[in-house]
Amino acid sequence: MKLYTIDTGFFKLDGGAMFGVVPKSLWQRTNPADERNLCTWTNRLLLIEDGKQLILVDTAIGDKQDEKFFSHYFLHGDATLDNSLAKYGFHRDDITDIILTHLHFDHCGGAIKREGERLLPAFKNARFWSNEKHWTWAVHPNPREKASFLRENILPIQESGQLHFIKEGESFSPNIDIRYAHGHTESMMLPQIRYRGKTILYMADLLPSVGHIPLPYVMSYDVRPLTTMEERQDYWQEIVDNEYILFLEHDPVNACCTLQQTEKGVRLKDTFRLEDVFG
Repeated sequence: MKLYTIDTGFFKLDGGAMFGVVPKSLWQRTNPADERNLCTWTNRLLLIEDGKQLILVDTAIGDKQDEKFFSHYFLHGDATLDNSLAKYGFHRDDITDIILTHLHFDHCGGAIKREGERLLPAFKNARFWSNEKHWTWAVHPNPREKASFLRENILPIQESGQLHFIKEGESFSPNIDIRYAHGHTESMMLPQIRYRGKTILYMADLLPSVGHIPLPYVMSYDVRPLTTMEERQDYWQEIVDNEYILFLEHDPVNACCTLQQTEKGVRLKDTFRLEDVFG
């Protein structure tokens, strides 16, 4: 097995929305905002080469939306999914499986491309993995999440015949388990990977950045913020006790981190890239 960090560029979101009830005077210490109160985030994906499988976790925002849509998110940076794959000698057609942690547009938008009037899978040889509870939640969205669950990102996956469901409690493969969190959205999947004697947990939106480690630092986007806090408390203790490495999808600076117990609760221990630890 080999793991690769796939950088896809940066975007911006409102700092207040990203930190919920936490005052700006606190969150701006780790995530400074611009004059419009927007903070910079990234879409950092994980590529897993495991035997004959080449597995990508999430697909970033993609490029098929119109100019008005992208004007809200200020995409920038030189990194792209294709360039990052090419750096390791891969092409998107080599991808055999895509684990979609959840179906918000910044996590699954790149799964579908636009060709003229047609919406087609952007990874023609891949199986797309979700779970039945989350899929149902996404295709029948509540008013709060409707703007994040875009039909053009979701329905063409099913129409292509490439959609598959992971059953809760089942492992994805001998080296990859699927954990769940329900506070951000229903049945968000967190791949947990056993790799070279370490456990790596892909955090998706349970931990967007190291600035979100304190329990109350919950995004306004979460549909069940109190559930998020409860889930974090349980996960954080397990992470500390077992010295997990956390892979951060949205942190603009830090790709991975570890946690430690302090007098103030669970806090950041170290930050690094996978390459720093595993070469």
